[in-house]
This record gives sequence, C-alpha cells and structure tokens, in this order.
Amino acid sequence: MTMTVSPESAARIACRESGLADRPLTQLHRHATSVFLLAEEGVIVRVSPASRRQHLATAVSLTRWLVANDFPATEPVNVPQPVTHQPYVVTFWRHYPQPEHGAPPAGQLGALLRALHALPPPPVPLPQYQPLASLKNTVDSSTYLDPDLRGWLTKRREELLDAYERLDFPLGYGHVHGDAYPGNTLWAHRDVRLGDWDEATIGPREVDLANTFQGVRFGRTTEELDEFSHQYGYDIRQWPGLRVLCEIRDLHTLGSFIRRADYGDSGAAEQLSFRIKTLRSRDGQARWNAA
Repeated sequence: MTMTVSPESAARIACRESGLADRPLTQLHRHATSVFLLAEEGVIVRVSPASRRQHLATAVSLTRWLVANDFPATEPVNVPQPVTHQPYVVTFWRHYPQPEHGAPPAGQLGALLRALHALPPPPVPLPQYQPLASLKNTVDSSTYLDPDLRGWLTKRREELLDAYERLDFPLGYGHVHGDAYPGNTLWAHRDVRLGDWDEATIGPREVDLANTFQGVRFGRTTEELDEFSHQYGYDIRQWPGLRVLCEIRDLHTLGSFIRRADYGDSGAAEQLSFRIKTLRSRDGQARWNAA
C-alpha cells in the first residue's frame, strides 16, 4: 500500500535528518510551496515539489555566496540541504520576524537590486532566463482549464514570447533574481533583506525591474514607482519594452492560480477567471487580488 506523505510530515522528517527539532511546527503558508515556522529554532521550513530540487539547491548555494559577500539576502540555515522526501524537497531558512508597521517600501527593493546587479558574477551556475517556461507545463497539464481557456493561454503565451524575442535590453544581461518585487522583501530589524531566490537566472536586468511596475495591478502608486526608480538609478518607464515584460508577468502570475484551481480551490478559480477576463479584454486598469 502506498502511503501519502503530507508537507508537514516531510518537514518534520527533514528537520530531524538535519539535526533540528521538529516541534512545535506552525504552518504559515500553503500553495505550491508549504511554509512552516520552527519558532524555537528561529527557522523557516519550506516544503516544495521535488521537481524544484535543482532550483532550490541553486538558491541555497547562491544565497550563501551573497551573504558571504555582504549582500542582504535571506540566509539559509547552516545545515545540509536541500533534503528530499518524495514528492517533496525541503529547505531551511533563517526566520525574520516582521513588525506590525508594514512591509518594506518599494524604494528599498530598488536599492537592493542596484547592489545585486553591481556584484561580480556568482560562482554558482545559473540557468538562462526562459520567460513563461513553467506556464506552458502548467497549462498543458491542467485539469481545470477548458479547451477555450487553454487555447487562449497558449496563443497569448506564444504572442508574448515573439514580442520578447524582438526586444533590445539597454541594461544588458547578468545574474537576476527573477522574482523581484516588494513582496519578496523582509525587514531584518532596521535593515531589509531580499528573499525567495528559487527563480534566479542569467537574463536581462530589466526583468528584475519590470515586476515592480506590474504591481500597479495590486495598487502600487506612482510615488512608489518613482522612489523605486530613483533608488535603482534608472527609470524603466522610458524604455518601450516595459509593456511586454509587464504583460509577461501578468501571464506568469496565473500559474499558481491554475495549479490551485486544479486542486479544487474555489477562491483561486474565481480570481483566475477574473484575471483572464481582464487580460482578454485588455483591461490594463483592472485591480487584482494578491491572494
């Protein structure tokens, strides 16, 4: 008889294998990646699909190098990792308790990205940036999408990839975070750290900037975008390719909602339907819910 391993069970087993206590373990987040807090150890335990193992191994090696070079990345715990327990892979990260006064402002991310892009190439092999690669697999395998939605998403993905191939990137290519937006920054007392390095790649620098501007979908203000640009030292709004990168990001964000809808999450299915409706009607002013 095959026994199903839950994310929590995988987290506990991995904790014990790595020499950490496995209790008390509090779940903080559950989507594609389940996130737990091991409060007494001050450790965040992330349980991801095993298919992400190589990405996570890269993220751990990269962030260890970044921290050693005084870049404020979220810090992996000094234990052997990642730890695989099929169908999951587990990583361990230092916990940064967040204050009640809100998330770091967008300008802080601009300063972090300026510092990140100024670093020498890391000694960690990074994959090449491939826009919307994961979305193709998600759309093709989805049990929720009907033929009309699947067909539209496939066609729109191809249109955007064609537009992407015609872009010129004035900031050049190098190591990029890949998922840089203010929601991936954390307070560390008075300092700010950048987390979630699973999508780090070699790609155009503009990719790391565009995600913040796509955030107008979630209410990001002109003042925030001005400060972000000031802190980075470049205003991407003067570059004609920004629209294409924002539209790629729009489509990329659908992936997690498709996967959640596949598992019967009615709230995710509702938000997915709304997002696709606004994208098909080219409604660039529609506001989306983040969760």
